[in-house]
Amino acid sequence: MLPSGSTDTPAGFGSFDEARVAVERVVALQTPVAELPQLGFDPVAGTNVTLIPYPDIVGRLAPHPGVPYEKLDAGIRRCIEAQTACHGYVFHYEREDRRREGNFWLDFLNWRRTTYIKGWWFDALIVVADGTVLFRNYAGQASKDKVDRQVNPLGPFQPAGESAGSVFIR
Repeated sequence: MLPSGSTDTPAGFGSFDEARVAVERVVALQTPVAELPQLGFDPVAGTNVTLIPYPDIVGRLAPHPGVPYEKLDAGIRRCIEAQTACHGYVFHYEREDRRREGNFWLDFLNWRRTTYIKGWWFDALIVVADGTVLFRNYAGQASKDKVDRQVNPLGPFQPAGESAGSVFIR
């Protein structure tokens, strides 16, 4: 009888590994932007996509100014040459399941709550210019597994005590 919930950012991927395999099929300096939707990364109609403008791309991908231009990745060099025609997309996908366990009455009366959280998240950065992918990279957490424990000594009166405390502080 305890609540459970989930957070899901819509994607065609059921796991971190599915998303990783899909983004690894995107080849820098070869994959046309038109093929991205077929691989699961739609910059136009996709959800959870953030457009990154050229200045931010350079800030993210060009390391310290002391690094010679020739040492930069070929795709990053092409992005710098393309200037404002270059932009990037960050695709964010996430799945999180939350399940509360323990004594119903202790949870219901807000004395003690234990929530088990499992899931994963995945971010893909795809940099494009002139209809071609110039650079791609990804990050994420393949497996999230944590326990959130909350103990309230005042039980159902805990929120009132917190509200009263903020009044006294002002």
